[in-house]
Amino acid sequence: MDGNLFPTLIFLPVLLSAVLPSSAGVLEPYDLLYDNAVEAFYSADYESVVRYMEGALSSHRQVRATRVRCRLRCQDQHPLDESFSDLRFFDSVLRRAACMNKCIEEKVGTQSLHKVSEDVVQDFNRRIPYNYLQQAYQKLQRPDKAAEAAHTYFQANPEHVEMGRDLEQYKNLQGVEETHFVDREARPHQRSFTAAVQLYDKGDYEGAAALFEEALVEYYKADVDCRALCQGPQKFEGQDHLRYRYSLHEVVSAGRLEEALQCALTYLLFHEGEEFMKENADYYREELGHDAEPREKAAWYLRRHKQELKLLLIGSKIMGAEFTEGNYWRSTGGRDDSNSVPSGTDGWMEYVPISHKKNVTVTSPQSLKEGGPLLYEGVQLVQNSAALNGTQRVLLDHVLSEEECAELRQLAHTVTMAGDGYKGRMSPHTPNEKFEGASVLKTLQHGFEGRVPMRSARLFYETSERARRIIESYFVLNSTLHFSYTHLVCRTAIKGQQDHRNDLSHPIHADNCLLDPDANECWKEPPAYTNRDYSALLYLNADFEGGEFVFTEMDAKTVTASVKPKCGRMVGFSSGGENPHGVKAVTSGQRCAVALWFTLNPLYRELERLQADEVVQALDTQHVFGQGLNINPKDEL
Repeated sequence: MDGNLFPTLIFLPVLLSAVLPSSAGVLEPYDLLYDNAVEAFYSADYESVVRYMEGALSSHRQVRATRVRCRLRCQDQHPLDESFSDLRFFDSVLRRAACMNKCIEEKVGTQSLHKVSEDVVQDFNRRIPYNYLQQAYQKLQRPDKAAEAAHTYFQANPEHVEMGRDLEQYKNLQGVEETHFVDREARPHQRSFTAAVQLYDKGDYEGAAALFEEALVEYYKADVDCRALCQGPQKFEGQDHLRYRYSLHEVVSAGRLEEALQCALTYLLFHEGEEFMKENADYYREELGHDAEPREKAAWYLRRHKQELKLLLIGSKIMGAEFTEGNYWRSTGGRDDSNSVPSGTDGWMEYVPISHKKNVTVTSPQSLKEGGPLLYEGVQLVQNSAALNGTQRVLLDHVLSEEECAELRQLAHTVTMAGDGYKGRMSPHTPNEKFEGASVLKTLQHGFEGRVPMRSARLFYETSERARRIIESYFVLNSTLHFSYTHLVCRTAIKGQQDHRNDLSHPIHADNCLLDPDANECWKEPPAYTNRDYSALLYLNADFEGGEFVFTEMDAKTVTASVKPKCGRMVGFSSGGENPHGVKAVTSGQRCAVALWFTLNPLYRELERLQADEVVQALDTQHVFGQGLNINPKDEL
């Protein structure tokens, strides 16, 4: 038997080629191409990086397009209707699933080949392949293609400071033109919308109106595609619908009041109760002397998706199950809940009407818990939310020892730089203090280069992880809390500038929304870091004057609680408008702390934290090679 094994192995590829579909029907998996590209990157084989990564992006697009086409075709062939009996409804679901499987496999090959890990999916959602590409094209001295890749990446990651700097450098390079800064992932509706805005800004309202109309048509198409992928009402993939508000009602009018009224009424279909739009509609009616109807296409669109939601609710009542890609009906124990819809993730979310006002957030009751274990011996609860006169607030002591505080302060004196995190502005909040900071990754790099003790750099890294775990546990969060940003910071009073000070070291603000004290609102929109969920400040010293941390009411004036920093003391809180806060003036000495912001959304994990994790892992396994750090360029927000 052993003697026949070798000929059998030689014959196996021939046999497989005979039974598998032809190469025209088999698409190479994009995760495999992606892995090959990453491996080539670390081997400095940049030609192969470009070949494999471009292939991965192409394969990813083809898989997506195939799934869209097949799902839409199978939805048409096997429609669902609320009049169906339970058995007929279930039968249609199964037939649709079988239809989609057959259609997809005919186009791209066996579906199991294209089942990729969640990590790879997230990398493509974050456009990480384009960061590899821009670096590879840069090494190959193709600045035009590097600029294109960098621009594409930056559109999805506008907070990435280094990429922004790279783009500025590309603009000054010979051979790079304005036309090279294109978003390769932009959909047709986005391109039309952007072009329309540009024409509008130039005063070409007729041209802008035509392009906005085109953007609407393409948007409906894109939404159909997205819903086919999601199999249910979901947010548009990777986009914020509010971006598309850009005065469309006025732009398309270009002096045509009849159409302006129609557009205003259409807008109100999706954003009921928006006062400024209701006022515009009233104005148009008064000018025209009559009323109008919303656009029929939009009204039909809204009716259709309300019907979709109703069918999903019917389905959930019938099946007690969740409809997901790859596992069409997942049992949820036969629950009968007509107010629940699939969340698109494991488990269910409550379906509630959500106001379109941008400052409104819906908070799960679970996220309002507190009082979980503090995890580390000696950590002491000083004040909870009630004692701090608010919600989702906590004050803890003894998170660090005196020795750890002293070591971190010494580290701060060596590694922090003026204006770090604020584009080099030495006094970003007040001219009366100097602000210095350093990130975890920078500190580890200093340790690797021997400029600071590696033990101290590791202490900063481990201290931030300790804080993260405590906050996650104390507030009883039902999912992982990820780092959004971590900063070792010091504020130093500038001598000779402290007399008669009436300003703050850090003005009153909220961490994930724009505080509007006059309106008593906090607007959750850019440039606020809207994906931050929890914040913490871990203090390192008390030998300074002033510098108290304060919570206030929404008016940014009424102080509800005050915290005096000292070594090992940590204040933690949720990042929204429920917790406006600031820092009183530091009038003498230097105040140092570890500032931390966290997110529950893994898509917005801190870039430098992930890179720091890789560095620490490499150090622990003795796999750091060469003279510098080999940092993985998986860039995240």
